[in-house]
Amino acid sequence: MSKTFIQKIFENRIGRKISEGEIIFVEPDYILTHDNTAAIIKKLSQVKEGIKVKYPNRIVIVLDHIIPAANAASANNHKQIRKFVKEQKISHFYDIGNGICHQVLPEKGLAIPGSVVVGSDSHTCTYGAFGAFSTGIDRTEAAGIWITGETWFKIPKTFKISLNGKFKKYVSAKDLILKIIGDLGADGANYKSVEYHGNGVNNLSISDRMTIANMAIEMGAKNSAFPVDEITEKWLKNRGVKNYEKIWADADAVYEKEFSYNLDEITPQIAFPHSVDNVKNISEAKGIKVDQCFIGTCTNGRIEDLRIAAEILKGKKIHLETRLIILPASREIYQLAMKEEILEILSESGAVILPPGCGPCLGAHQGVMADGEVTISTANRNFKGRMGNKSASIYLASPATVAASALTGKISNPTER
Repeated sequence: MSKTFIQKIFENRIGRKISEGEIIFVEPDYILTHDNTAAIIKKLSQVKEGIKVKYPNRIVIVLDHIIPAANAASANNHKQIRKFVKEQKISHFYDIGNGICHQVLPEKGLAIPGSVVVGSDSHTCTYGAFGAFSTGIDRTEAAGIWITGETWFKIPKTFKISLNGKFKKYVSAKDLILKIIGDLGADGANYKSVEYHGNGVNNLSISDRMTIANMAIEMGAKNSAFPVDEITEKWLKNRGVKNYEKIWADADAVYEKEFSYNLDEITPQIAFPHSVDNVKNISEAKGIKVDQCFIGTCTNGRIEDLRIAAEILKGKKIHLETRLIILPASREIYQLAMKEEILEILSESGAVILPPGCGPCLGAHQGVMADGEVTISTANRNFKGRMGNKSASIYLASPATVAASALTGKISNPTER
């Protein structure tokens, strides 16, 4: 019987045939946590004081959510985590400044085709870009995996999304995934595995695939996945990753639903407040005044995103009545952007450059809005209060759209420049 990606990756793991809806137990290759590690440590101590984790080499901890520490509570959490890392002899620890966990983990060669990765962050689904199964878990489950080394999954049904063609200039993967989420709805793929197929995949960079996989959770999906091709293999080779197994769906696999998108026909999209699936064509948003523009996060803080912003902003100044915040997703990206003089271009345009982290995206610090203000952001969520103020509004868009909007002080179509 033909198998989907999700069936094949778990059959490979447990060594027997499985069916959709079946519950299986698996030992993940890696368990990712971030600043919330402090809360997970507390749950661990509730089981038994001084308990040791089963597989310290499978734990990945990245401090990224509130960095540098915004207050004493955050600083104390970081201190506790560093102490725990030493006591448990955890080798995959990345302190403040390394970057956002979903960018750092692949950069360190830990997002490997055929692997199983779970994380106490909903956007752990990002690593499907590399042909891995990856999904978010809660803190209690993370503590349980630390102790036992395993967890359970119910094998989901699968949606197939076929992509054809190539994006037009200043249209990107962010516009595509917003379009898909707008079509399917925030709960349209609840507990589904989503596979991406078609010749259009060949025209997507790793950055594009990470953006798309990152937002799978915004349509309710358990995970999403891309096939491993020459683009993937080249990226992995550059990271020193050599040993992995390429796993993909059978050509005649059966899917619960199938969808098709022509990349040539995608136009700039905007997610209106206060829901990610409240998506409209940019023509319906043009002219809306923005107080703040934000380019960064685990969704769109990669070097390709910063290059596009710099191309649009080079030699120009942002609007006098708006602010532009730039946040590279990792130290590696930050340094490359310096080398390419991208940060200089953006800074000269009037942008504020922040250290790699998650602060503005979740509203912890660095970029909190005032009452009634509007931000256009490349982030993945626009719920009320997401950026720290429930009376403010967030519009989601691509880096090109945000950069174009920073110049005019209102939502603007980058393809009409």
